[in-house]
Amino acid sequence: MPVQRRSFDSVIVGGGHNGLVAATLLSRAGRSVLVLERRDELGGAAVSARLFPGFDARVSRYSYLVSLFPSALLRSLGVSIELRARRIPTYPPVDLDPAWQALMARVGERLFGTFTEPLRSREEMRRRLGDEAAWEALFETPLAELIERTFDSDQTRGTVLTDAVIGTFAAADDPELRQNRCFLYHVVGGSWNVPVGGMGALSAALADAARHAGAELVTGSEVMAIATDGQRAEVTCADGLTYGARHVLAGVAPSVLATLLGERPTPVPGGTPEGAQLKINMLLSRLPRVPGAASEDAFNGTFHVNEGYEQLAEAYRQASVGEIPSLPPCEVYCHSLTDPTILSPELAARGVHTLTLFGLHMPARLFDKPAAKERAVAATLRSLNSVLAEPIEDLLLGFEALTPPELESELGMPGGHIFHRDLAWPFAESPEDVGRWGVETDHPNVWLCGAGARRGGGVSGIPGHNAARAVLAMR
Repeated sequence: MPVQRRSFDSVIVGGGHNGLVAATLLSRAGRSVLVLERRDELGGAAVSARLFPGFDARVSRYSYLVSLFPSALLRSLGVSIELRARRIPTYPPVDLDPAWQALMARVGERLFGTFTEPLRSREEMRRRLGDEAAWEALFETPLAELIERTFDSDQTRGTVLTDAVIGTFAAADDPELRQNRCFLYHVVGGSWNVPVGGMGALSAALADAARHAGAELVTGSEVMAIATDGQRAEVTCADGLTYGARHVLAGVAPSVLATLLGERPTPVPGGTPEGAQLKINMLLSRLPRVPGAASEDAFNGTFHVNEGYEQLAEAYRQASVGEIPSLPPCEVYCHSLTDPTILSPELAARGVHTLTLFGLHMPARLFDKPAAKERAVAATLRSLNSVLAEPIEDLLLGFEALTPPELESELGMPGGHIFHRDLAWPFAESPEDVGRWGVETDHPNVWLCGAGARRGGGVSGIPGHNAARAVLAMR
């Protein structure tokens, strides 16, 4: 028989960065809070690891940049981690004209502040933007139309489009506008920055804030079931312990939460969540040479590899019929250029660097076939080598590749989807949701607080903040 140990005001299932944000805010409000994390470390996907034996390098293994985390929220949590902008945003350089940059800045300035407020209606959000042409282009029409009428260069078009297909398997002209939603989340919050010390440093700081506020954080505790009558809940773990709670906040994917509740997942547009990326972590003896550019310039920001507009379209076409793209589009980042602290002084003195590769249009469906991972990795390295002056293999000190099925196994992300499911618009899409927080479920005391919440995705802390606000608003 399960043994109930204690009861709490709130039990948080999952100790990712959002769960830690919620734990801090609830504990500071005087609530008793327990965080239960399945893995042996806190942080979820926002962790660092010494992946390569014999080398003292802390690699941001899964997520690697801080995106939409509001600076005011970080300050309110008492987290003072340094976020550094990369010196050169993108390579090869592209010409984003002032009108385009002004449009993106205007969208962010007018809309991003609403992400940590109760949901507005679609029409309220439209009025807040105050730009009918921009609204039509970003929220009503496939992004392809805006990109194609704004830019003539195939390279520029492709560079812009990458923000719409990071972790999202969609074409530029997808009528369901999944690419538009992904694009919005990538541009609305400003620059994507490198946390000094790696992603693990951010999660460690968030965990410290939660502990200091009074939350109890437990690792190695896998939740197996959640039962609720709408007033009280019971959380059962694999070790046989159960915990009572007035509220349960779920930092897991919505489909995982449904399973824990003993329910069938609610059908969503697009069906089963499916990740669409190949992540490769590398340690190099030095940076590779790049034709026509200094390596430090090429790799300081986002190094785009075969991500032209037509190349992206062809890769999507091939992947959509079950083929590994012949020239996989990908982008590469060298975080050790921006943050040398992730390397030991000895490695830094030797000129060693980390390299992170994020491959696009690699949906989970491709990896059901034998040796698919090996073929995908080989194709991706060929793609990378096609833009280098020397083979990347000659410089490797350490190497790891992660496919969507592996992310599902390691992190519990359904289909390896890094956003837990396709991103949703950051406003209410039904009248009854206006004024809510986008974290509600069918149970009045069970809340989403992970990337699958409305206004989720990325390393933002926003779902954790919004779930805590929703709980605190309850009488």
